Parts: sequence; structure tokens; C-alpha cells
Amino acid sequence: MAVYTRLGAEDLAAIVGAFDVGELVSAKGIAEGVSNSNWLIETRAADRASQRFILTMYEGRTEVADLPFFLGLLDHLAARDCPVPRTIHDRDDCKYREHEGKALALIEFLPGVSVSAPTPAQARAVGAALARVHLAAADFPMERANSMDLAAWHSLLDGCGHDGLQTIDPGLGDLVARELATVERDWPGDLPRSVIHADLFPDNVLMLGDTVSGLIDFYFACTDVTAFDIAVTHAAWCFGDAGRDFDPAISRALLEGYAAVRPLLPAEREALPLLGRAASLRFLATRAYDWMNTPADALVTPKDPMAFARRLEFYADPRHAGIFKT
Repeated sequence: MAVYTRLGAEDLAAIVGAFDVGELVSAKGIAEGVSNSNWLIETRAADRASQRFILTMYEGRTEVADLPFFLGLLDHLAARDCPVPRTIHDRDDCKYREHEGKALALIEFLPGVSVSAPTPAQARAVGAALARVHLAAADFPMERANSMDLAAWHSLLDGCGHDGLQTIDPGLGDLVARELATVERDWPGDLPRSVIHADLFPDNVLMLGDTVSGLIDFYFACTDVTAFDIAVTHAAWCFGDAGRDFDPAISRALLEGYAAVRPLLPAEREALPLLGRAASLRFLATRAYDWMNTPADALVTPKDPMAFARRLEFYADPRHAGIFKT
């Protein structure tokens, strides 16, 4: 469920009226997502065909102070022909507005579907699209610290506690302690940095056949190690949902697609096994914390942290280091 704030027809019409997009025809709440309230908006004006947009109201998990970065980044990337949605500015040329104390933005609707079983061709396209974003963001003038960095993982996992992690799985506390220490000790400090998406799971990519039509939900975007973004995307795309089934064809295609647009430095490729472990820890941490702290009657069902514990064990196995040498 992802409509946490209810808006009536009159409120929606007034909000849409602040933008030069015509009159509101329809509005439908979007169930996907867990952080913000979203509606699919259709409008019509006398001088143009009907149009569709996404109206997003930012709830507690998104800091309003970060919106100039997030929305400015979309405009920057869209202007450089990256497949991302443009922000629709209001009649005063503002990227976002406020309604009853909450910020909201109107964003371009992009066609396409999120795939649950990607093909190598689709993975190759995603790798290429990610590389295009990294290159296009090189002259983006704003920076944002990673709110989900190593310190945040520590905080979340400390909040779970070793014994708490062991209640999820008998070996999880020991695995986390060992891997967290390794990643912290060996974190590469001299790799290229850029603006990264940091959350490019299949449900944040829209596709039309083998073409990427949209990269969406940049609300974890930040300035960090570029290769870490590759590792996050690799962990998100190359395994089954449970983290058990690694697909080498998807892995090769994703990495080849990326390198065809932005060739990896030897040091970046060498660091990917460790960064794969780091990416797994990042999502293990948030899932474990949510698993232990989400009320039983909550609208959102917590995701299984063991799916990323299995990825973590895969990346930590020296026998698998060669997957990144393609």
C-alpha cells in the first residue's frame, strides 16, 4: 500500500491546477512503493492531447531538504537524454509544492513495465543505462551524502543486536559481524566517485521489450563510489528473489552493457567482489531492522533479510570472484 495520505477530488484538482498541464481528468492511487504516496494523474487541455503524470507526496522517510537534489538530478539527466522522468515545474517554476505541510511533486509518466525475470538482453540494456547516468551526472553541480552508508549499516545492525539477528537465522549474527568487519577494513578509498542511483532494483526500471524506457525512484541517489552502484545493481538483478539462484548470463550481460558505455578501471573491477559484499550488507541491514521492528499489523510486509545474507555468502566465497572479470 503506498497511498498514506488521502486526497479528495477537489484537492487533487487544485494541486494539478497549479501546473500548466491542463485540467484533471482522473487520478488513481498507486499501490507499489513503501515510502511515499503516489497517484497516476491524467489531464487534458484544449490545445493538446491528454497527458499522464505521477503525483508524489513525500511522507516521513524523504527529507524535504533533499528534494532540490533529487528533482534537480532528474532534470539534469533528462536534459542529457538519459531515460529518466522529467520534473514538471509549476506555474512559478518551482520543482515541488506543499499541501497541508507535505511536499509534493508532479513527474513525467514514462511507459514501460518492470520485469521479474530479466533476459540477458534486458540486463545488458540496464547496464548501459546505468553507465549513461554515471557519465551524464559528471557535471551535476549538487552533492548529497549517502544516507545509507557504512555508518548507517552499523546503526541498523547494532539496533538488531547479535542475538536478535540469530533469531532470524542461527548463523546470521556471526555472518554479519565477520563481513561488516571485513568490508569496513578493506573498503576501497581511492575509486572514482559520482552521483549514483543506489537502489536500481528491477522494480525501479521500466522496459519496453529489450529497451530501458525509464529509470525511476532516485530517492536514495547520492554521491558515492561509482562501482558501488554497479555492485548494488548486480546484487539486485543477478539472483532469484530468495538469493539462492545466481544467473551467470545475466551477470555477464549486465557488466558487458555497462563497460561498453563506461569502461571500468582495473581497480574498480578488482574491488567489485568486496563491493558486492557491501551491497548485500546494505540491504541485509535494512531488511533485518524492518523484520525485527515492523508491527505485525503494519500495511507493509517486511522483506526476508536472508535473501541478502545468501548473496553476501556468495560474494564472500573466493570461488566466485571471477564473475567480475568478464
